[in-house]
Amino acid sequence: MRIRMIAICGLVLSLSVLSVSAQQSVPSTGEQAVALTQAAGALDGRGTPALEGTLRTTALQGAPDTPVTNIRLVIKNVGPLPYSYASGLVTFYDSSGVRCGEGIFKADEVLMNESVETDTPGIRIRCAPTSWRIVATNLLPRLSPGMTGVEMAAKPANLIISIDGEEHPIQLDRPMVLSLGERQRTIIVRQSP
Repeated sequence: MRIRMIAICGLVLSLSVLSVSAQQSVPSTGEQAVALTQAAGALDGRGTPALEGTLRTTALQGAPDTPVTNIRLVIKNVGPLPYSYASGLVTFYDSSGVRCGEGIFKADEVLMNESVETDTPGIRIRCAPTSWRIVATNLLPRLSPGMTGVEMAAKPANLIISIDGEEHPIQLDRPMVLSLGERQRTIIVRQSP
């Protein structure tokens, strides 16, 4: 009976510790809002820094009647890859932390450690913002002649080819025999050299 009571107390104590740790907030290391004078960072899909943005426009005193409709910013590639195309969102927050403006930026051909000045057409900043952040939504890596897209991306776990609604699983370097019409065809999917 005593061992059973100790086991129950240990279980309750363990569940209490798990419950308390689940309630604690984990600090986010993602794209956080920073002061307007600071550089804002954006992460790639793996969570590593990819882009860094700095504001060029300093007059950001918008209002609901007269919003700021365009800004200039400098985007710097701080990631390990050159990009053929990079785009994302730029968001502004007022002193209460309420979002009051959001727009899209894009840049073509951004090499490693290169900066490019761009704008955000269509943005509507309806406040006097105190902080901002950027989020990378599209990062298209530039492929050099000796590098293929398959080498840069993680290998997909499940490949499927769909022919007239009929799905067939694909494995790299394994032959697949399909009946197309009256003939059987052998298809082999390989990685390019």
